[in-house]
Amino acid sequence: MQIIPVVMSGGAGTRLWPVSREAHPKPFMRLPDGESLLGKTYARAAALLAGGGEIVTVTNRELYFASKDHFAEAKIAHCRGHFLLEPEGRNTAPAIAVAALALAKRHGEEAVLVVMAADHLIQDVEAFRLATEQAVRLAAQGHLVTYGIPPTAPETGFGYIETGEALDEQDARRVARFVEKPDLQTAQEYLRGGRFLWNSGMFCFSIGSILRELRAHAPELLQLAEECVAESPAHDSAGVLLQELDAPSFAGLPDISIDYAVMEHSSSVAVVPASFDWSDIGSWGALSQLIPADAQHNRVQGEAILIETSNTVVLGEARLVATVGLDNLIIVDTADAVLVAHADRAQEVRQVAKRLKAQSHDAYRLHRTVARPWGTYTVLEEGPRFKIKRIVVKPGGSLSLQMHHHRSEHWIVVSGMAKVVNGEGELLVNTNESTFIPAGHKHRLENPGVIDLVMIEVQSGEYLGEDDIVRFEDIYGRTQ
Repeated sequence: MQIIPVVMSGGAGTRLWPVSREAHPKPFMRLPDGESLLGKTYARAAALLAGGGEIVTVTNRELYFASKDHFAEAKIAHCRGHFLLEPEGRNTAPAIAVAALALAKRHGEEAVLVVMAADHLIQDVEAFRLATEQAVRLAAQGHLVTYGIPPTAPETGFGYIETGEALDEQDARRVARFVEKPDLQTAQEYLRGGRFLWNSGMFCFSIGSILRELRAHAPELLQLAEECVAESPAHDSAGVLLQELDAPSFAGLPDISIDYAVMEHSSSVAVVPASFDWSDIGSWGALSQLIPADAQHNRVQGEAILIETSNTVVLGEARLVATVGLDNLIIVDTADAVLVAHADRAQEVRQVAKRLKAQSHDAYRLHRTVARPWGTYTVLEEGPRFKIKRIVVKPGGSLSLQMHHHRSEHWIVVSGMAKVVNGEGELLVNTNESTFIPAGHKHRLENPGVIDLVMIEVQSGEYLGEDDIVRFEDIYGRTQ
């Protein structure tokens, strides 16, 4: 039986601001071990496909190149990537519907989908694989299977699953009902009762089964998804299968979760109690548990000096962080923003992100270092009529052939070699050399070498916004 992991990757991860942002959401965050949540998810998915196979990623179009980089970084060459690109977020039901329809055409309705969230942490990969084997057996019998997490505390931030009759000897059970996030008293009762599991948001079902249940409980959604997939052909793109979902037809799909659309209405839902560790890394408190504590119960990542400080989390990047006389705080320091929060109110960090979004503040969407298909750029300094960037171009990478109306650019190569188109001319710029790009000139920057090209860009002009760009050619298929 063919198994196809489907990785759902998106969201802004607002409870983990300022590290998680709209253009750099939680799945791309680096954990203390240096790996990303998305990379770990890819490795976990690949462990289900020992003989090779296909891993599908459903993500936003703007996150495609970053997702592809993390897929390559996971070093799972025996698996082929298939990327379904949404023009905008529409929750899990539309995402699962279009994935099931797209895969039905390629693999038939007998294939089994394992739907995984890109921002969950599961460290016991073998236990997850064994639980999935059990889920696949139930899926082959026509069940829609969810993974239930045995609760360890009266958690009010998770939905719950009430279990019913047993379905096999490994304690898989029929789902009696799904329960919304409860209050504390109700959560305590659930914990004592022993019949409730946390709803992990991971699923396993055959393509035929989920299409059957969508047809029964969300027929309009399924019809719209069919129209969207019909207008969204897949094609090979640099070794991966790429499928951009048609924007006009996708826009008609409702914003609804698979739980609301199908799972809560179906009589065919089963739950497998997870024997593996699981965390949705839903707050800075949860993430900090991955960092060893010192004798004062502090958890530190980066350089820090802590004086008479206890029960405090300090996460820094490049700067030294010093504390004196603190207790029970969370401090997160990034290049352009600092978060200081009481540990008991870690869930409320999302209010900061919400306010920044309402203000259209750059700190909601972007970091100082911004990923691009060709590499990264970092804003080092900016002021009236000038901006200074550090630009890193990967070997073989190329910026688009472009032009700016309002700014000129001075490029200084720090390391590597640059191939530059400047107006009608083309030249090679070596380390410690520079070139000047006047406003209105067509230009392009390429890295023809085998090491990273690092350069400093000095912009000057009356307007320095990133939207002052006219693209003429682009190897990554980007438009204006």
